[in-house]
Amino acid sequence: MFCQIFLKESASFCIFFVNFAAVNTKSEAIVLHSVKYGEQKLIVDMFTRQWGRLSFAVQLPRSAHAKFKKQYFQPLTLLQIETDVRPQVQLQKLAEASLLTPLPSLLSDPSKLAIGLFVCEFLYHALRDEQQNSPLFDYIRTSIEWLDGRERTFANFHLVFLMHLSRFLGFYPNLEVRNYGTTESRSFEAPYFDLRAASFCTQPPLHRDFLMPQEAGRIHLLMRMDYATMHLFRLSRADRNRILELLIQYYRLHIPQFPELRSLPVLQELFQ
Repeated sequence: MFCQIFLKESASFCIFFVNFAAVNTKSEAIVLHSVKYGEQKLIVDMFTRQWGRLSFAVQLPRSAHAKFKKQYFQPLTLLQIETDVRPQVQLQKLAEASLLTPLPSLLSDPSKLAIGLFVCEFLYHALRDEQQNSPLFDYIRTSIEWLDGRERTFANFHLVFLMHLSRFLGFYPNLEVRNYGTTESRSFEAPYFDLRAASFCTQPPLHRDFLMPQEAGRIHLLMRMDYATMHLFRLSRADRNRILELLIQYYRLHIPQFPELRSLPVLQELFQ
């Protein structure tokens, strides 16, 4: 008898706990991709600060007074959302959404728009399985806000962004020099860069995925840049595009099945 009472009370507690856990929770979110589904819905992929990568089914607005506005789901839009995340559900339901930070120049400036679309497509693939990662979310958000607020000298933004993004994904280049199985902590003298090991080395590794001295020097140069100083590094369009090709090659070695990017050709035509 006592066991039956205990089991009933335990079951009641579990039901209460599940219902309590289902309360909507707020989070900041970055829109990565949206596609129309049927006549009245969008499938929207977001990277959220609270839960990492999530996909949502969003009802399209029928009027100007609708709950959600279509412009909220443009690439790289920063949102404050509210949802009840259910781990076993592929498409979450969005309870509330509002603009977190307006990004007016990111949509109106053609150069920023091209960079933004490239960054968004890149993140859509690079963060495919990314779990909750607050430092990574904060890095992406502050980078987007920086680009939106910058009036000029942002031609190297996407290069710096991708270089430092690799730090959060676990394969930022190591400045310790590798020399045939040993690692030496010394000043930068290594002429080669091992793309697989993410480190500089004194001699070519025993595989094909490495950069010769001239190309390795581009990686070292890029590691010295940040948003505050990148305008001091004068690069031609050819140099900039070559560095971008090397970065994409680097990412493809560390992120399986990284595809061709449709936004890349437009970006490569910028900044003569």
